[in-house]
Amino acid sequence: MKWQGRRKSSNIDDRRGQSSVYGQGIGGFSPSLLVPIVKLLFSKVGLFIIGGFLVISLIMGKNPLSLISQLLSGGAISNQTTETYQPSAKDEELAQFSATILANTEDVWNKLLDNYREPTLVLFTGSVSSACGSASSSTGPFYCPGDEKLYLDLSFFDDMERQLNASGDFAQAYVIAHEVGHHIQKIMGTTDKMNRLRGQVSQTEYNKYSVRLELQADFLAGVWAHYSQEMTGMMETGDLEEAMNAANAIGDDRLQKQSSGRVVPDSFTHGTSAQRMRWFKKGFETGDLSQGDTFSASSL
Repeated sequence: MKWQGRRKSSNIDDRRGQSSVYGQGIGGFSPSLLVPIVKLLFSKVGLFIIGGFLVISLIMGKNPLSLISQLLSGGAISNQTTETYQPSAKDEELAQFSATILANTEDVWNKLLDNYREPTLVLFTGSVSSACGSASSSTGPFYCPGDEKLYLDLSFFDDMERQLNASGDFAQAYVIAHEVGHHIQKIMGTTDKMNRLRGQVSQTEYNKYSVRLELQADFLAGVWAHYSQEMTGMMETGDLEEAMNAANAIGDDRLQKQSSGRVVPDSFTHGTSAQRMRWFKKGFETGDLSQGDTFSASSL
């Protein structure tokens, strides 16, 4: 991918190395632990846990109610770091790459949409606070509609390569473009419609809508790639295959099979590998926003 020497976005909020915060991952990557924690605390076993928190609080000199509150909010207790952050040369290159890709998405979407609002990309290490709550690196990249910001721990790109076997700079660009796709959905009002469905439909039914939301973000990432190539010619031989491989690697069916050995379709929230590849490729091949209505599609 020919990205060096191109414009970098100024919409970067670099929080790498800042004091860590406690937090539970948000978004589709990490399921909420709040319900099981509450059930546990009100069981007999929970009494021992609460007692343990009292002992810990005495040792640490902290308010025990504060520690329990952190647990109930989905947070994991962590100390703030005071060490000066020294990014590696690789991290710095990834930061420059991310700023370049974000700038390219700005160029594409400013061309395609009237009054496009450019989102901010927050780079962080370990954990971060957002308008959607606190999250850790294990959450993976995410978009928060509350503050219209993208959040990315650059270590995720290493995880993609080592754990998911999804390497390549265009695979990384696909990840950023997918999160920008969620920003497009916010602008178009799709995200607000999804939020209104919460509590009105069953969890299984909501998961089905969530899949369609994610597949549309994949489609929008494909649309970005289509016009990016027309405008800049950044893509090289093999780049499309890198993005398709990344989409395949993060399909719900593949991730579930890797983690538990079985697949539970009713719990899908992002779509299968085949669906994710199909919708990204459709966006890339057509560049036609009118063909990305995953919510009305009879089949995915």
